Amino acid sequence: MLCFMSCKMDNAKSNNTVLPYFSDATFTPIWLDDNSEELDTLHKIPAFKLIDQNGDTITDKTFDDKYYVTNFFFTTCPGICPQMTSNMAVLQDSFAYDNDVLLLSHSVTPTRDSVPALRAYAEEYDVSAQKWYLVTGEQQEIYRLGRRAYFIEEDLGIAKDLDEFLHTENFVLIDKNKHIRGIYNGLNKASVSQLIKDVKTLKSM
Repeated sequence: MLCFMSCKMDNAKSNNTVLPYFSDATFTPIWLDDNSEELDTLHKIPAFKLIDQNGDTITDKTFDDKYYVTNFFFTTCPGICPQMTSNMAVLQDSFAYDNDVLLLSHSVTPTRDSVPALRAYAEEYDVSAQKWYLVTGEQQEIYRLGRRAYFIEEDLGIAKDLDEFLHTENFVLIDKNKHIRGIYNGLNKASVSQLIKDVKTLKSM
């Protein structure tokens, strides 16, 4: 099981960047200078349009010039989701006063997770509406984002069709330019702590 893949590698000091970039489902680290021309062709999170717990439209533009952490869950999940959500709440608390850092949680059962259902879940976990977006929308779009944009469950080593159920504990860190900078086990406290450190590292670069 993948815990996190943004840990600093031994050769990091020989590069001009501290955190690597990730451009495909293998999550092979790519060490680039932040001014490298290769960044122009590196994988980015594409445009999307979803609805949050307040019924507001959330798009990729919402996260322009922001760092954000994303995951996938569903409100009636009896297994890993409550712990993942609790750890997302840890991130919310850690960056409560930092307007540059946002959180994005996608429902993988969007037909059941209506706006009222998401709002009730948000209230249960003290979700800050301007910090943490719980989103629903078209299932095909959400699953495409999870598998083709964030590569969210590729560590399972099993290729899945877009219509197969998406379920993973992974958190993904995205930088201000929509590049993937890390993947983390959202159930593991040490991994979540590393994620917090990595966000701070990005902000200091």
